[in-house]
Amino acid sequence: MIPAVMERCAGIDVGRKFVVVCVMCGDAHATPTLEVRKFSMLTEGLEQLRVWLHQNECTHVVMESTGSYWKPIFNILDDGQLEVVLANSQQVKSLRGHKTDPNDARWLAHLLRHGMIRPSFIPDRDTRELRDLTRRRKKLVECAAEERNRVQRVLQEANIQLGMVLSDVFGESGLNMLDALMNPDASPQQIADLAVRTARKKIPEIRKALEGHRMTEHHRRLIRHSMEHLAFLEEQIAELDREIDDHTNSRPALKSATELVKSVPGIQQTSAAALVAETGADMGHFPSGGKLASWIGICPGNNESAGKRKSGQTRKGNPWAKRALVECAWSASRKKDSETKRYYERVKPRLKHKRALVATAHLMTLKVYATLSTGQPYQVDQQPELTAAKLRRLVRHHTHRLRHLNKWLQGHKKRSGQAQH
Repeated sequence: MIPAVMERCAGIDVGRKFVVVCVMCGDAHATPTLEVRKFSMLTEGLEQLRVWLHQNECTHVVMESTGSYWKPIFNILDDGQLEVVLANSQQVKSLRGHKTDPNDARWLAHLLRHGMIRPSFIPDRDTRELRDLTRRRKKLVECAAEERNRVQRVLQEANIQLGMVLSDVFGESGLNMLDALMNPDASPQQIADLAVRTARKKIPEIRKALEGHRMTEHHRRLIRHSMEHLAFLEEQIAELDREIDDHTNSRPALKSATELVKSVPGIQQTSAAALVAETGADMGHFPSGGKLASWIGICPGNNESAGKRKSGQTRKGNPWAKRALVECAWSASRKKDSETKRYYERVKPRLKHKRALVATAHLMTLKVYATLSTGQPYQVDQQPELTAAKLRRLVRHHTHRLRHLNKWLQGHKKRSGQAQH
């Protein structure tokens, strides 16, 4: 029997319109008393919930991290008197066939009472606000990429293959040509002559990509709609960049953390702000760099059975931080004379390109943790730490090489002796 560690706690089953709360009170060595109530998700109902929890002298409250529904409840209950625990829904699943709102609330309270819930990381308000800004910026960037793809598809439908010739259809030359295509009287040669700088070397190919096109007024309207939306998105992204800079610069902790993260090769201002928004500036929530990498989902999962280690896929983790780190790893793998590039080139023959990028992102996660936990900018490790696992791997590797070399030398000597006779 698992002993109870809390005497007064509550479990909340979160919904869009209402919440079901189970309060569990009683001595740790006795059977607790239960009381279940339902409250509205309106602010008035949540205030009533807070008063009821204080009346029952609850010290801890747990709820699942269900979408964004938990945030209004957290805003009301986070008053300094209650400790709000956010649980991963994958770790607190109840039995199949017994799922009801009261049962879910009762199960959460039971797990919390016995200390069987691992709390999820909830950053402070300043970090949460920065997280909202960086995540919105990422969504707008994705929307802009979708609009560019729509324009590319319309051009292909109109038998215009600029994407096969130009490296960037939305560069200076490509935008000039798109603007000229809105004029039905423009000839392929006139449009191709709008190429600038290095694209002028491709004028013959551009003309061939434009000859015989089937651009109609319908296609022009579609492209015009996409370009107007794309211009609007670019303005919104630029405005968000200014807001992110103002938010970080006005908070000393976020500003110093962003500057420290930027010292790691391959991480620039935008990615540094996104990483700080996800992990927070205080690394005290993560015992080690490996724990941070596991929370992000940038390290292999454990998959061992009967003493055999099987292939472990990376965990889901935090997709926003994981995506930002992999993008930074792509850039860091091409940075000249950098530790990240040397590491990427060392593991690429064995892991191939994509998995090597994830491994490089894992290395960068450890560097980010080191800079934030020590408060010192990134420094290249002059002498890597030789752990017991690395030592065994080196011994195994060189023993294998010596065995094969010895076998080759014996065979060579034998063939040389036969040739002399």
